[in-house]
Amino acid sequence: MSLSRRGAVVYADDSVLSASQALAERLNWPLLALRDLPAESPQEFFLCFRDGCLRLLDKQTLKKGGLAVDVDPRPGEQHSYPAPKKDLLAQAIGKKTKTVIDATTGWAQDSLALFRMGYEVQCIERSPVMAQLIKDGFQRLGQKDWVLNRQLQPPALMVGNAIEFLNGLSQAPDCIYLDPMFPPKRKQTAATRKSMAILREILGDDLDRADLFQAAWQATGKRVVVKSPDYAEPLGGKPSESYQGKLLRYDVYLK
Repeated sequence: MSLSRRGAVVYADDSVLSASQALAERLNWPLLALRDLPAESPQEFFLCFRDGCLRLLDKQTLKKGGLAVDVDPRPGEQHSYPAPKKDLLAQAIGKKTKTVIDATTGWAQDSLALFRMGYEVQCIERSPVMAQLIKDGFQRLGQKDWVLNRQLQPPALMVGNAIEFLNGLSQAPDCIYLDPMFPPKRKQTAATRKSMAILREILGDDLDRADLFQAAWQATGKRVVVKSPDYAEPLGGKPSESYQGKLLRYDVYLK
């Protein structure tokens, strides 16, 4: 079944009806009242405005919960701006890098971390569903006091095929960042498993990741950074540098 038939926009009360209607029209999804949703609904995924944000739900989280783009610093990150460029991601991106394109945005956690470090970030996301969640997250980010007080602009988001966008760039960024979907191999934590499982259901594996790397290599000004699980073969052959974490690594390809 195509994703367009697997999803629906649901609303719990009339206060979000207008926004829910507009969202359903953008995605060409049915709009359903949560109270009227049948127990044996044919849909597998749902989008719902809940607790001040847009959330992605499955049948287990219809009554409460759901997944949203988290715009707050991750555990262990400093709340200062710009955040220190000390972790493996920052080392891979490069302290002298200024402009970054995240070509596989997903839940936008790496994009947001880079934004908090002071990088100028642009995002590309091919899933219309994920794009709506990201847009909602970036809108909430734009209302944060620390963003407003510094007159910062949240990352720009482009929706569509990353290869086509990269082939059509008018100006080369310092870095293009890739976090493609690799086939799973290890067990993950419950929270990670939930978000990544739903993302995999929506996107599938990135079977064009080799082509994506080639497009990124042609389009970048200085470097391509590939995030991958530690068991995966390097996407672009032997990297110039590699930064190894516990379960993942960042391969850096320098021009």
